[in-house]
Amino acid sequence: VLDEVDAPLDDANVVRFCDLLDEMTRRTETRFLIITHNALTMARMDRLFGVTMAEQGVSQLVSVDLKGAESLVA
Repeated sequence: VLDEVDAPLDDANVVRFCDLLDEMTRRTETRFLIITHNALTMARMDRLFGVTMAEQGVSQLVSVDLKGAESLVA
């Protein structure tokens, strides 16, 4: 679990961070859970999870499979 580790990074270093995660995932088959608000980081992930509150006090989990969505668009 990496909690907002990309927050202090500029865009160039966010790209380098994501490249490093890709390389580590490819070499070791490790899965990472990244907590972020950074759009560049989110765009590089395979799946996004979000929490929304449509009704006061009721949270709902939302999941988007970005890899699957890419194949639908392509």
